Amino acid sequence: MDSHKKTYNRKREIFLRFMVDEKERDMIYARMKEAGIGSLRAFLLKMALNGRIIKIELDSVREMVRLLSNATSNINQIARRVNERGSIFAPEIDDLNKRYDELWTQIKEILRRLAAI
Repeated sequence: MDSHKKTYNRKREIFLRFMVDEKERDMIYARMKEAGIGSLRAFLLKMALNGRIIKIELDSVREMVRLLSNATSNINQIARRVNERGSIFAPEIDDLNKRYDELWTQIKEILRRLAAI
């Protein structure tokens, strides 16, 4: 069969090309081998069409850190008061419990999002 004729009968008519450095090429071939795919074209096409892109948004983690910092500050304040007075008031414990509930809500949300990945 004539090579020109074979080219014209292709279903895919668009040519894509990109450059990589030696390290990136080696990493691509290593991943290709791990996947058990012998063709670079097949591997790149499969990854481009079916590969997962994981985008991690850190807003919920930042919020969790903020809540944890607040809870830690409250614990320190309560410890100082207990050392000064020898007792603690119920509203202080209620506030601390509320902050822990907020913290656990945030942690559960982060875990739910990670499990969905």
